[in-house]
Amino acid sequence: MSDKDQSVSVLLPTYNERENIGELIERTLTSVQQPVEVIVVDDDSPDGTWQVVQAMAEREPRIRLLRRMNERGLTSALMAGIGLARGDVVAWMDCDLSMPPEVLPALLAATDQADVVAGSRYVRGGRDDGRSLTGKLFSRTINLAASLLLGWRVKDYTSGFLAVRRPVFDRIPLRGDYGEYCIDLLARAQRLGLTVREVPYRCAPRLRGESKTATNAIGYIRRGWKYVVTILRLRFGRRPE
Repeated sequence: MSDKDQSVSVLLPTYNERENIGELIERTLTSVQQPVEVIVVDDDSPDGTWQVVQAMAEREPRIRLLRRMNERGLTSALMAGIGLARGDVVAWMDCDLSMPPEVLPALLAATDQADVVAGSRYVRGGRDDGRSLTGKLFSRTINLAASLLLGWRVKDYTSGFLAVRRPVFDRIPLRGDYGEYCIDLLARAQRLGLTVREVPYRCAPRLRGESKTATNAIGYIRRGWKYVVTILRLRFGRRPE
Protein backbone atom coordinates (compact mmCIF):
# COMPACT_ATOMS: atom_id res chain seq x y z
CA MET A 1 0.00 0.00 0.00
CA SER A 2 1.38 3.40 -0.99
CA ASP A 3 1.81 5.93 1.81
CA LYS A 4 -0.69 8.16 -0.01
CA ASP A 5 -3.35 5.47 0.39
CA GLN A 6 -2.69 4.88 4.08
CA SER A 7 -4.83 6.44 6.77
CA VAL A 8 -2.94 8.04 9.65
CA SER A 9 -3.54 8.46 13.36
CA VAL A 10 -1.41 11.15 14.99
CA LEU A 11 -1.17 10.81 18.78
CA LEU A 12 -0.49 13.87 20.91
CA PRO A 13 0.12 13.00 24.60
CA THR A 14 -0.35 16.16 26.63
CA TYR A 15 0.10 17.57 30.10
CA ASN A 16 -0.11 21.33 30.56
CA GLU A 17 0.35 22.28 26.89
CA ARG A 18 -2.53 24.76 26.58
CA GLU A 19 -0.28 27.36 24.96
CA ASN A 20 0.94 24.97 22.24
CA ILE A 21 -1.73 22.38 21.51
CA GLY A 22 -3.99 24.46 19.27
CA GLU A 23 -1.17 25.49 16.95
CA LEU A 24 0.21 21.95 16.89
CA ILE A 25 -3.13 20.42 15.91
CA GLU A 26 -3.76 23.00 13.18
CA ARG A 27 -0.27 22.56 11.71
CA THR A 28 -0.64 18.77 11.85
CA LEU A 29 -3.95 18.77 10.00
CA THR A 30 -2.53 21.16 7.41
CA SER A 31 0.65 19.12 6.89
CA VAL A 32 -0.82 15.62 6.51
CA GLN A 33 -2.60 15.30 3.17
CA GLN A 34 -3.82 11.71 3.50
CA PRO A 35 -6.81 10.68 5.65
CA VAL A 36 -5.86 11.66 9.18
CA GLU A 37 -7.18 11.77 12.71
CA VAL A 38 -5.52 13.57 15.60
CA ILE A 39 -5.95 11.88 18.98
CA VAL A 40 -5.02 14.00 22.00
CA VAL A 41 -4.45 11.95 25.15
CA ASP A 42 -4.49 14.44 28.01
CA ASP A 43 -3.67 13.54 31.60
CA ASP A 44 -6.28 15.93 33.03
CA SER A 45 -3.99 18.96 32.64
CA PRO A 46 -4.55 21.57 35.38
CA ASP A 47 -4.01 24.33 32.80
CA GLY A 48 -7.06 23.18 30.81
CA THR A 49 -5.29 21.75 27.76
CA TRP A 50 -8.18 19.33 27.34
CA GLN A 51 -10.67 22.22 27.18
CA VAL A 52 -8.84 23.73 24.21
CA VAL A 53 -8.88 20.37 22.45
CA GLN A 54 -12.52 19.72 23.29
CA ALA A 55 -13.56 23.05 21.77
CA MET A 56 -11.59 22.30 18.61
CA ALA A 57 -13.04 18.79 18.38
CA GLU A 58 -16.56 20.19 18.41
CA ARG A 59 -15.73 22.02 15.17
CA GLU A 60 -13.40 19.50 13.54
CA PRO A 61 -14.39 15.79 13.35
CA ARG A 62 -10.79 14.71 12.68
CA ILE A 63 -9.86 15.65 16.26
CA ARG A 64 -10.49 13.20 19.10
CA LEU A 65 -9.88 13.74 22.82
CA LEU A 66 -9.15 11.19 25.53
CA ARG A 67 -9.07 12.87 28.93
CA ARG A 68 -7.45 10.55 31.49
CA MET A 69 -8.53 11.35 35.02
CA ASN A 70 -6.59 8.87 37.13
CA GLU A 71 -3.58 7.93 35.00
CA ARG A 72 -0.26 9.57 34.30
CA GLY A 73 2.76 8.84 32.16
CA LEU A 74 4.00 9.19 28.61
CA THR A 75 4.19 5.52 27.65
CA SER A 76 0.78 4.64 29.07
CA ALA A 77 -0.70 7.66 27.25
CA LEU A 78 0.76 6.44 23.96
CA MET A 79 -0.58 2.94 24.61
CA ALA A 80 -4.05 4.36 25.28
CA GLY A 81 -3.87 6.34 22.04
CA ILE A 82 -2.73 3.31 20.06
CA GLY A 83 -5.73 1.43 21.43
CA LEU A 84 -8.05 4.11 20.02
CA ALA A 85 -6.22 4.68 16.72
CA ARG A 86 -7.93 3.71 13.48
CA GLY A 87 -5.13 4.56 11.06
CA ASP A 88 -2.96 2.19 9.04
CA VAL A 89 0.01 4.14 10.43
CA VAL A 90 0.27 5.56 13.94
CA ALA A 91 2.54 8.57 14.47
CA TRP A 92 3.33 10.68 17.50
CA MET A 93 5.52 13.54 18.69
CA ASP A 94 6.13 15.82 21.64
CA CYS A 95 3.57 18.58 22.04
CA ASP A 96 5.86 21.53 22.77
CA LEU A 97 6.44 22.31 19.06
CA SER A 98 10.04 21.13 19.28
CA MET A 99 9.18 18.48 16.68
CA PRO A 100 7.75 20.26 13.64
CA PRO A 101 4.60 18.56 12.30
CA GLU A 102 5.67 19.66 8.83
CA VAL A 103 8.15 16.75 8.96
CA LEU A 104 5.30 14.24 9.32
CA PRO A 105 4.82 13.81 5.54
CA ALA A 106 8.45 12.69 5.20
CA LEU A 107 8.06 10.19 8.05
CA LEU A 108 4.81 8.87 6.60
CA ALA A 109 6.29 8.56 3.10
CA ALA A 110 9.12 6.45 4.53
CA THR A 111 6.61 3.96 5.97
CA ASP A 112 6.01 2.87 2.37
CA GLN A 113 9.26 0.92 2.68
CA ALA A 114 9.80 0.70 6.45
CA ASP A 115 7.93 -0.66 9.44
CA VAL A 116 9.18 1.95 11.89
CA VAL A 117 10.35 5.46 10.98
CA ALA A 118 12.01 7.80 13.46
CA GLY A 119 12.59 11.51 13.17
CA SER A 120 16.29 11.86 13.84
CA ARG A 121 18.46 14.68 15.13
CA TYR A 122 21.63 12.75 14.44
CA VAL A 123 21.53 11.70 10.80
CA ARG A 124 22.70 14.01 8.03
CA GLY A 125 20.37 17.00 7.85
CA GLY A 126 19.19 16.70 11.45
CA ARG A 127 19.99 19.11 14.29
CA ASP A 128 19.34 19.38 18.01
CA ASP A 129 18.74 23.04 18.79
CA GLY A 130 16.14 22.39 21.47
CA ARG A 131 18.32 21.60 24.48
CA SER A 132 20.93 23.12 26.72
CA LEU A 133 24.56 22.07 26.36
CA THR A 134 24.06 19.67 29.28
CA GLY A 135 21.00 18.21 27.62
CA LYS A 136 22.81 17.76 24.32
CA LEU A 137 25.74 16.01 25.99
CA PHE A 138 23.40 13.71 27.89
CA SER A 139 21.44 12.84 24.76
CA ARG A 140 24.56 12.23 22.68
CA THR A 141 26.06 10.01 25.39
CA ILE A 142 22.93 7.90 25.78
CA ASN A 143 22.55 7.51 22.01
CA LEU A 144 26.22 6.62 21.56
CA ALA A 145 25.88 3.92 24.22
CA ALA A 146 22.68 2.63 22.62
CA SER A 147 24.23 2.50 19.15
CA LEU A 148 27.35 0.78 20.49
CA LEU A 149 25.41 -1.93 22.35
CA LEU A 150 22.23 -2.26 20.30
CA GLY A 151 23.25 -1.54 16.72
CA TRP A 152 24.62 1.33 14.63
CA ARG A 153 21.76 1.30 12.13
CA VAL A 154 19.87 3.74 14.38
CA LYS A 155 21.48 7.03 15.40
CA ASP A 156 18.66 8.58 17.48
CA TYR A 157 17.37 5.91 19.85
CA THR A 158 15.68 8.52 22.05
CA SER A 159 13.85 10.24 19.19
CA GLY A 160 10.24 10.10 20.40
CA PHE A 161 9.14 11.36 16.95
CA LEU A 162 7.83 8.23 15.25
CA ALA A 163 5.61 6.80 12.54
CA VAL A 164 4.84 3.09 12.93
CA ARG A 165 2.82 0.69 10.84
CA ARG A 166 -0.07 -0.65 12.89
CA PRO A 167 0.87 -4.39 12.66
CA VAL A 168 4.12 -3.61 14.50
CA PHE A 169 2.21 -3.18 17.76
CA ASP A 170 0.95 -6.75 17.56
CA ARG A 171 4.56 -7.85 17.89
CA ILE A 172 6.06 -5.04 19.96
CA PRO A 173 3.86 -3.54 22.68
CA LEU A 174 5.37 -0.43 24.20
CA ARG A 175 7.30 -0.92 27.43
CA GLY A 176 8.69 1.57 29.90
CA ASP A 177 7.69 4.63 31.86
CA TYR A 178 9.07 7.62 29.97
CA GLY A 179 11.41 8.09 27.02
CA GLU A 180 13.13 4.73 27.43
CA TYR A 181 10.17 3.15 25.61
CA CYS A 182 11.66 4.52 22.36
CA ILE A 183 15.00 2.78 22.87
CA ASP A 184 13.13 -0.43 23.61
CA LEU A 185 10.88 -0.16 20.55
CA LEU A 186 13.65 0.63 18.07
CA ALA A 187 15.97 -2.07 19.41
CA ARG A 188 13.31 -4.79 19.45
CA ALA A 189 12.14 -3.85 15.96
CA GLN A 190 15.64 -4.42 14.63
CA ARG A 191 15.98 -7.65 16.59
CA LEU A 192 12.78 -8.98 15.03
CA GLY A 193 14.01 -8.18 11.54
CA LEU A 194 11.66 -5.26 10.96
CA THR A 195 12.78 -2.37 8.77
CA VAL A 196 13.72 0.81 10.65
CA ARG A 197 14.46 4.10 8.90
CA GLU A 198 15.43 7.57 10.13
CA VAL A 199 14.34 10.90 8.66
CA PRO A 200 16.23 14.06 9.63
CA TYR A 201 14.57 16.91 11.47
CA ARG A 202 15.61 19.99 13.43
CA CYS A 203 14.62 19.85 17.09
CA ALA A 204 13.56 23.39 17.97
CA PRO A 205 13.64 25.04 21.41
CA ARG A 206 10.43 25.25 23.43
CA LEU A 207 9.02 28.77 23.17
CA ARG A 208 6.01 28.51 25.49
CA GLY A 209 5.18 26.52 28.60
CA GLU A 210 7.32 24.46 30.98
CA SER A 211 9.50 21.56 29.88
CA LYS A 212 8.58 18.04 31.07
CA THR A 213 12.15 16.83 30.54
CA ALA A 214 15.09 17.41 32.84
CA THR A 215 16.60 20.90 32.92
CA ASN A 216 19.84 20.32 34.85
CA ALA A 217 22.48 17.66 35.48
CA ILE A 218 20.70 16.19 38.51
CA GLY A 219 17.47 15.91 36.55
CA TYR A 220 19.22 14.19 33.67
CA ILE A 221 20.77 11.66 36.04
CA ARG A 222 17.37 10.93 37.58
CA ARG A 223 15.85 10.40 34.16
CA GLY A 224 18.91 8.79 32.63
CA TRP A 225 19.27 5.76 34.83
CA LYS A 226 16.14 4.23 33.28
CA TYR A 227 17.63 4.73 29.83
CA VAL A 228 20.84 3.02 30.92
CA VAL A 229 18.98 0.10 32.52
CA THR A 230 16.91 -0.34 29.35
CA ILE A 231 20.00 -0.43 27.13
CA LEU A 232 21.75 -2.95 29.39
CA ARG A 233 18.65 -5.14 29.66
CA LEU A 234 18.24 -5.21 25.89
CA ARG A 235 21.90 -6.01 25.31
CA PHE A 236 22.58 -8.50 28.07
CA GLY A 237 19.15 -9.71 29.15
CA ARG A 238 17.19 -12.69 27.90
CA ARG A 239 16.65 -12.57 24.15
CA PRO A 240 13.10 -13.97 23.73
CA GLU A 241 10.56 -11.14 23.53
